[in-house]
Amino acid sequence: MTESAYVRPEASRPRDASLSDWIAVIGGALGALLATLDISITNSALPQIQGQIGATGTEGTWISTGYLMAEIVMIPLAAWLTRVMGLRRFLIVMAALFTLFSIYCGLSSSLQEMIIGRIGQGFAGGAMIPTAQTIVRSRLPNHQLAIGMSLFGLTILLGPLLGPVLGGWLTENSSWRWCFFLNIPISAVLVTLLWSGLKPEKANLQALFKADWAGIAGLTLGLSSLTVLLEEGQREHWFESSMIQWLAIGILVGFALIAIGQCKARQPVIRLRLLANPRYASVILIVAVIGAGLYGVSYLLPQFLGNVSGYNAQQAGSIMLLSGIPAFLLMPVLPRLLGRFPTALLVSLGLLLFSVSCLLDIYLTADSVGHDFYASQILRGFAQVLAMMPLNQASMSAVPPEEAGDAAGLYNMARNLGGSVGLALLGVLVDRREHAHDAVLRESISANSTLGQEHMAQSTSMFLSQGGDFALAQLQAMQQLADTIAREALVMTYADCFFVLAFALAATIPLALLLKAQPQGKRS
Repeated sequence: MTESAYVRPEASRPRDASLSDWIAVIGGALGALLATLDISITNSALPQIQGQIGATGTEGTWISTGYLMAEIVMIPLAAWLTRVMGLRRFLIVMAALFTLFSIYCGLSSSLQEMIIGRIGQGFAGGAMIPTAQTIVRSRLPNHQLAIGMSLFGLTILLGPLLGPVLGGWLTENSSWRWCFFLNIPISAVLVTLLWSGLKPEKANLQALFKADWAGIAGLTLGLSSLTVLLEEGQREHWFESSMIQWLAIGILVGFALIAIGQCKARQPVIRLRLLANPRYASVILIVAVIGAGLYGVSYLLPQFLGNVSGYNAQQAGSIMLLSGIPAFLLMPVLPRLLGRFPTALLVSLGLLLFSVSCLLDIYLTADSVGHDFYASQILRGFAQVLAMMPLNQASMSAVPPEEAGDAAGLYNMARNLGGSVGLALLGVLVDRREHAHDAVLRESISANSTLGQEHMAQSTSMFLSQGGDFALAQLQAMQQLADTIAREALVMTYADCFFVLAFALAATIPLALLLKAQPQGKRS
């Protein structure tokens, strides 16, 4: 037997990722976790932040909106900036900027300073989300891709869940400023991992001079205007506001510039032609709806627990965190699931379970408390893992490796934009359905209503026994009745919102049938 006979089996064995490859993957995942964590870590601390920097409730929403706006703009730009600067240099610069802006936020004493810091944080953080996915696709061989994508997917799911709990705990036990100072040691670890795991690359200044500047300007103007319009539209009564009208003009101009870039630029900053691939387009549509579901639930559930059940931010965050338990339970077996079962089956099952979990919450009552969400939250956790993890992998396997950066940018932008659109639509739904339910309940409880008269009599007697003034007791009884009607209308409104989310998620299941596995030989 010749020597080549012994060498051939060894040569045919798939290459395993090296230690530096895994260091790079872990570094990328840590960066994505840091970026997604800071989206929501300030939510629990907003009342304290607003009080110390002198911001009203409406103004305080810009602390979150500024971050989200900058992040959405940066995500699709990350692939182009990676080509210009090189991956290691780009990520280390972004990690350093993220740390500096985090310190700036922690030291802020005014709303303007806080908003500037949050915009800087969002811009730097947005770079670390798609590049983490790109690192996995470019550094891991095909047979280990599922492990890397599972690690990336877990950070995307756990970041928004851990944020409110961690922010609430830090605020209650120390200071809201530690929501930002916490990033300093994490960023130090992140920079160390990136420096060790990624190879240095030469800067490509030609890509800077030959850039699609029309597309970059359009992307910045269009996406930032769209994000602010979606966030502020309901509060500003939509197109009754001149600000919303100008934002709409900004969106049209921005998207027109993007279209010009698609036609004129040799290498557009955002490769929309990737959407011509039905498999990839299906991934984008599904992840946008899932983004609406993730953001929608993260908005509705704390609102219900706070406004109806009387929970504080930390208590509500602990209920939210329940959906992260399945991620830890499935972590050891998830790569095998991704390799053994078809993507279409896993995603369809995840969407179905996600829809069912929302349907479980349409039977809420004014007496519902945290334990009433246990079943839906646990089921929702399994659903998110089964739907998101295969989608992460499908988004990368649907395109060649050289287009992985652009595909990752579109994928993550679609998830965040889907969340913004979902929140805007839920805001409109909450406002209109709450008024509608309130009006119907008030009409049904008239002065001639037997139930209404009995309720008023009992309440008046109760307050009369406490105060002794009949006129005051009647006023208190009427106020109690009005509060009861308002609370019941709010509960019914939340039930409507969960039903709409369930319907939207179920409607995307047919799209999952297009997510057929690509033959292994066609991947690189």
